[in-house]
Amino acid sequence: MSDALVSAAIVIGSAAAAALAVTVAYRILRFAGRRSTLLTDISRRAFWPTAIIAALLAARFTIPIATTNGWHEPVQHAILLATIATGGWLVATLLGLAADTALRRFPIEVNDNLAARRAHTQITVIRRVAFAVVGVLTVGAMLITFPGARAAGASVLASAGLVGVVAALAAQSMLGNIFAGLQLAFGDALRLDDVVVVEGEWGRIEEMTLGYVVVKIWDERRLILPSNYFTTTPFQNWTRTASSVLGTAEIDVDWSLPVETMRQELRRIVESEAAAPLWDGRVCGLQVTGATDGNIRTRALVSAANSSALWDLRCLVREQLVAWVQEQHPQSRPRVRAEVGGHDGGTSHPAAPLQRVNLSDPSAVETTPGVGDQNSSADHR
Repeated sequence: MSDALVSAAIVIGSAAAAALAVTVAYRILRFAGRRSTLLTDISRRAFWPTAIIAALLAARFTIPIATTNGWHEPVQHAILLATIATGGWLVATLLGLAADTALRRFPIEVNDNLAARRAHTQITVIRRVAFAVVGVLTVGAMLITFPGARAAGASVLASAGLVGVVAALAAQSMLGNIFAGLQLAFGDALRLDDVVVVEGEWGRIEEMTLGYVVVKIWDERRLILPSNYFTTTPFQNWTRTASSVLGTAEIDVDWSLPVETMRQELRRIVESEAAAPLWDGRVCGLQVTGATDGNIRTRALVSAANSSALWDLRCLVREQLVAWVQEQHPQSRPRVRAEVGGHDGGTSHPAAPLQRVNLSDPSAVETTPGVGDQNSSADHR
């Protein structure tokens, strides 16, 4: 009993000493690299897997020396499995650290973030693939430590002909999604934070995986689509070549409105302090795009650095132009024109000039001569 306690104490002591050595080394690393973000991240994120691996390895090499009993072989095998699993954890941690370090070099908050969005998309997908590969290799390395697993694997492979065909057919859709995800990641059709219109919904690409893409709709809903949707279905990508976009604000006004004055007012609006954070200074124009139903349709064309700013700018332009028409040119608000005429005994009256009327105000209606009498007699009836 005393020999077993001594052996256990030796094994535990060696493991604790190894963990303590790693702790001291990481404290020194953190102190030396306190001004380096990379060294700080390494000392913070890789400490626990490294300390556990050091303790496990120390225990594994100490057990044969500390004891000769038969129980040490199962314990050593368990320690080996734990070491392999912790090694996979450490590799995944270092891969994630490398990916995060690379992502910091490409800030996505800048206005012209085309290259940054491409890098974020590719690095994110590569990291997911790397994590999956590390997981598979870790599990495989743990399985081959069992002698029976090798024979079982050989027998399964020998009898897996038909089963493999069936599995391949069943996994065809999944494999298609995976290859579509890789195609999206390393192509230029779609990137993270792209502004897209899919299924009639406007939104941004929030997440891309090998199997699906998450679109964040403007009202905070999420539209989840399989990756092969974007390789087989047409969709709108507003920011494929650049983040800057154009937008319009349409207003219907009366024919009497001076268009050139309205054009000057639009220029004043986009150059105002309220629009300063929104307008990028590239495009500002006003055009008459229609003249039907007694009104003219004006279209204000403006530009912004990104789609979010464009939406706010369009709303601002529309609101201030409407307020300007109401305050400066109230007579040019959209009106309904009506020609009021009548017949008396087969004799037609000359048509009076067209008058603008507000149908909601009966007192505003001006009639042609003779028509008032006809309407009066009708009222008396």
